[in-house]
Amino acid sequence: MSKIKIIPLADRVIIKQAVAETKTASGIIIPDTAQEKPQKGTVVSVGSGTKEHSMTVKAGDTILYGKYAGNELKHEGEDYLIMKESEILAILK
Repeated sequence: MSKIKIIPLADRVIIKQAVAETKTASGIIIPDTAQEKPQKGTVVSVGSGTKEHSMTVKAGDTILYGKYAGNELKHEGEDYLIMKESEILAILK
């Protein structure tokens, strides 16, 4: 896992998106224009929460999030998403 030098505020988290599938199960190569954006990622950094809301996720958790969740962020050549914890749908175990 990469070390990121950005600390999110309040109930926000920074996510490193999973890599998009480049091949189907049968071996057909999917072109870049047809690849779907993954809805799974790894939590890189977590805010401290708010008075009303303590944080459930922690750095290193693999999570699922909605298709249009979060805002894209580019930092030191890497792509991340920053979103509120409420936009996370599930933690994968």
